[in-house]
Amino acid sequence: PGTSAASSQLGGPQEIPSGSRVQLWSDYLNVPLHPKSLFVLRQYLHDGDCGCLEAFGQGESLLQDQGCVEELEDRLHFYAEECDHLQGFQVLCDLHNGFSGVGAKVTELLHDEYSGKGILTWGLTPAMSDGGMLMIGFCFPQDRQKNFYRLLNTALGIVHLSTHSSLFCPLSLSGSLGIR
Repeated sequence: PGTSAASSQLGGPQEIPSGSRVQLWSDYLNVPLHPKSLFVLRQYLHDGDCGCLEAFGQGESLLQDQGCVEELEDRLHFYAEECDHLQGFQVLCDLHNGFSGVGAKVTELLHDEYSGKGILTWGLTPAMSDGGMLMIGFCFPQDRQKNFYRLLNTALGIVHLSTHSSLFCPLSLSGSLGIR
């Protein structure tokens, strides 16, 4: 009583006390992460002031703040200095929302700071279901706007991420990169 089960890939169900408050996806991880390996965008937490990060420009503007860039650079340098022979970076980034803008600025930073190192970027898009998107030629206005944002974010993300990456590889479970 007092606990609920959350699935764990390695050890079966994991017990999470019902009194605990889950705020981030990393709260479900069984592997403890180093505090410098997570960079939380406080404005866009589930209960944050800004709501959803849904546009490329929103994500890009997050890394215009000098304090945010300095904190990110400190975290990058911490791990880069730990390497005996740094060969490159792998970046996983959503393409369909504002995180494509964040990823574009991060790859630009990596490209500028570590110009001789490889940057492999994976652009991720969700598999879109047909439910609610397009139904026999009819589309709700809010779905059109979301589709437009998704298309624009994906296009801008592909262009900007591929510009600053050694290799850019889009990944999706659907054949359309999540675009309808």
